[in-house]
Amino acid sequence: MKRRDFLQTTSTGIAASIGYGLLSPAAGAFAQSAAAPMRLGVIGPGSRGQELIRQFMRVPGVDITAVCDIYEPRFAQTEQLLGHTVAHHHDYRELIDRKDIDAIVIATPPKFHGKYVSAALRSGRPVYGEKVMGFSVQDSRDIVAAARESKQHYQVGHEYRYAPWFIEAIRRVHAGEIGKVTHVYGYWHRNNDWRRPVPNPKDERLINWRLYKESSMGLLAELGSHMVDTANWVFGSMPESVFASGSIVEFHDGRETDDNVQAIYSYSEGRRFIFSALANNAILGNQLWIYGDKGSVQLTIEDAIFFYEKDSSAHLAAKSPVVEKGITTGASYSTKNEMPYRGAGEKVKVDNYEDATLTACRSFITDVRANKRPLADELVGYGAAVAITLGYQAKEEERLIRFGDNAKV
Repeated sequence: MKRRDFLQTTSTGIAASIGYGLLSPAAGAFAQSAAAPMRLGVIGPGSRGQELIRQFMRVPGVDITAVCDIYEPRFAQTEQLLGHTVAHHHDYRELIDRKDIDAIVIATPPKFHGKYVSAALRSGRPVYGEKVMGFSVQDSRDIVAAARESKQHYQVGHEYRYAPWFIEAIRRVHAGEIGKVTHVYGYWHRNNDWRRPVPNPKDERLINWRLYKESSMGLLAELGSHMVDTANWVFGSMPESVFASGSIVEFHDGRETDDNVQAIYSYSEGRRFIFSALANNAILGNQLWIYGDKGSVQLTIEDAIFFYEKDSSAHLAAKSPVVEKGITTGASYSTKNEMPYRGAGEKVKVDNYEDATLTACRSFITDVRANKRPLADELVGYGAAVAITLGYQAKEEERLIRFGDNAKV
């Protein structure tokens, strides 16, 4: 599916009712007064929610007004982070019903995104919702419908859409700098069991929700969603099919989600995105490679580096004699032709290498006030979320899954 087709199939209804440039006047409540403090309500101030709070606190003119969680210790943790008391709720509906909230941040486990994000949008407030957008294809469709009907600003937590080095690198890729792009490889390798300490055993599934299938799609969703979103961005489309596998090979500790995952996403014209996540080896860390026939790009959470292919005309013909280590042989046996490149490459130069989450949080506030559509909008979120949920289904069912009508909304 070409980018034009992708945008048409996923956004025709949205474009008609909202437009690509601006949201409705009701959604631009802050456009007339950038100086007015924006009061945020946060649903899910756990580890990720607290990180979002830290970053929003760095944006001028933002107040954290209320938080909601079912785990009582989160309230004290949030107040310690803020340095003052804050209103708290155990029921998300109570927070949404507050009249002193201007925008809502949702950082709960993905299982609840469909319900919470849709309700928050329909309450008439802008929403910053963490990825993955939905826990199922239907969840994601419900959120798109809520954004369409409410005409509210909705930004998904794909923060690398806001990282200047990602933006510049992919601009150069789209401009043809590394030739025809055919493959994207994503690695997120760690040496960590992914467990969090649990003071009371009864709260195991509440705190370690990422380890259980009832609340998590595991490594593919929590880590792979960022990378499949970047692949969608690079290729300008959603995948056409996916096959995935995984297992528990290292941490036999009662978890249900895999400690290693591999997925192959097929795009039009034979292009591929290949993702790997390991929990017991960190040599490759977190990096994504874009491969073209004229060069490659390495993207990390800190920078982007371009590498270029050698001139193929400089390669020796297969039957040409070569003297290597004192032995005359053929070019096909020369190790120099197959050794990995070990040069420095060309680092992408941008003005700002700040934390991408901070940039995304700042952009949320700025875009809401300016009545401007976000870069990581509901269409971006839908493309990544559907790829993840179908990838997870493919892994669980051990079969190839074709996207078909799931590429439409």
